[in-house]
Amino acid sequence: MQVREIMIGDVKSCQPETDVATAATIMWEQDCGCVPVTEDDGRVIGMITDRDICMAVATRLRIARDISVGEVISGKVHACSPDDEVKDALRIMQGEQLHRLPVLDGEGRLTGILSLNDLVLNAKKGGGKKHVSHSEVMATIKSLSEHRTTSPAVPPDDQGEQTISSSLS
Repeated sequence: MQVREIMIGDVKSCQPETDVATAATIMWEQDCGCVPVTEDDGRVIGMITDRDICMAVATRLRIARDISVGEVISGKVHACSPDDEVKDALRIMQGEQLHRLPVLDGEGRLTGILSLNDLVLNAKKGGGKKHVSHSEVMATIKSLSEHRTTSPAVPPDDQGEQTISSSLS
């Protein structure tokens, strides 16, 4: 089974200069937990999650409208293509502990999102050559539940750390 068969194709995105309050609004309106971050030409340069927004607001001690998405995202994007096998995308999700993968064309432009929900809803008992099995999806869920050894988020800037340190003293 190819990613294109189960991915969500109509995906909203934001740009690095978008404030995190607007990104949160997109998540609320689209009932999703992340938004791809794109350049003007549609190339994906990052993903912002609901957790990223919460941590940014909490650690920077600034309101969400004053924090840009570009300040929060990390530059590393793990992705798949529409022609990839779902099982290969599943391995990326397991290895990187990701709930969602952006689906990109050959130029790195956004064509969709593959989420753990898509995998769960399309898993077949026993799997087989064409389908993802329940056990493969469960292995992914298990890997997502394991504690990370390093922080995935971008740490707050020096100013934010000083503000937090001084407010705790």
